[in-house]
Amino acid sequence: MEKWSNGIFNTPALQHSNTPMAPARRTQLRAGLRSAFALYEVLLGVAIFAVGVIALGRAVENCLNASTISAEESAVRQILSDRMAVIQAAPGVPDPEKEFKIKSNYGIVRLIQKSAPAELTEPDNTLVSGINLVRLTAQWQHAGVPQSKQIQFYVYRSG
Repeated sequence: MEKWSNGIFNTPALQHSNTPMAPARRTQLRAGLRSAFALYEVLLGVAIFAVGVIALGRAVENCLNASTISAEESAVRQILSDRMAVIQAAPGVPDPEKEFKIKSNYGIVRLIQKSAPAELTEPDNTLVSGINLVRLTAQWQHAGVPQSKQIQFYVYRSG
């Protein structure tokens, strides 16, 4: 191992270097500062992250609302379909007006049934009898807002 001396007694000899150690430390310190983030950069990153998390939360909320509404409408369509099958399978003429209150997982659904002769005519203006037009209307509430869905169909009864 080589040692150099600057010729002054009682001074430590430098090992493998002609330059003092202090400037090397400064350059290391400066390099460390250049690679660090400033406070405003960190705050900007946190703000962007927070906006992203809030947007993601709202998107999830919208998806849950859409899923709930879809499930509600599916249940109402099933109620309407069931009542339509009952009317079509019944042997007699449908009642002119009838109302049902059906309990579902989404609250009470009011089902209104109205029936009237269709008064359809042939091309030669003869009246076709025995065909009734049936309207089924389902009414319910979602988050305090009234909702409704309606179907119409024809029922033929000879006689």
